[in-house]
Amino acid sequence: MSFALNFLNRRAALGLFGQAALLTAARNAAASGNQETDADLELFKQRLAAAPRRRNFGSVPLVVTLDEQWDHEAASILLSYGNRARQVWECTELGGPWLNLMREALNGQIFAHGNPGFLAAAAVHGSAHLALFDQTGWEKYGLARLTGGVATANSYFESRRKMSRSDSLQDLTGYYGPENNNIATLQERGMVFVACHDSIHAIARNLNRLDRGDVADADSLAADLTNHLVSGAVLVPSVVAFLVELQRSGFTYAKGP
Repeated sequence: MSFALNFLNRRAALGLFGQAALLTAARNAAASGNQETDADLELFKQRLAAAPRRRNFGSVPLVVTLDEQWDHEAASILLSYGNRARQVWECTELGGPWLNLMREALNGQIFAHGNPGFLAAAAVHGSAHLALFDQTGWEKYGLARLTGGVATANSYFESRRKMSRSDSLQDLTGYYGPENNNIATLQERGMVFVACHDSIHAIARNLNRLDRGDVADADSLAADLTNHLVSGAVLVPSVVAFLVELQRSGFTYAKGP
């Protein structure tokens, strides 16, 4: 009887030990597989920056069908990022608070939820897309007239004052504060801004109507507008189509007006 009891006790102990080992392994795997570090985000930023951007177009069609007509390598790198928390903001209104909301999402994920590898992407179309053209493009094509009086220049891209990552989190005028809502800083912190070919072509047609009363040569104007996208932007054929790919790869959706 004692032999049987000892055998059962040893068997139970081994079973508990095995379960504990499996639980520890599972926790370690979850930690390593779902939580990325600053180094991972920095590697992602380096890979994304090195991916080609096509900005030497002479003409582009209404509907993109070929890889060489958009930044498909950079888009693939974006889709493959594997942090446990990824978010995509659909941004449509130039005068909306989307830059502020995305800055708040970054601050909250990094400093409150302890997720330094958090990645946010801005899927930009509609009038908000005007923020993704450089100042040279704004001046060349008079893009301010398409804003309905919201902006006279592209004040959405560059920081207006010298700021540093060493600034206090509580400083309203500092690097992390609401007076530093701009695309360049958000890109520096890892955010990706996705540009939309369909929106660019629509803006080109609108400009042609204003200037010439027709849309006969929108393809060449859309090409030159594409050549004036801000540094770091990732061009895709259609933002509304790319939203599907982002969500399928694990990005949660948020609407930024």
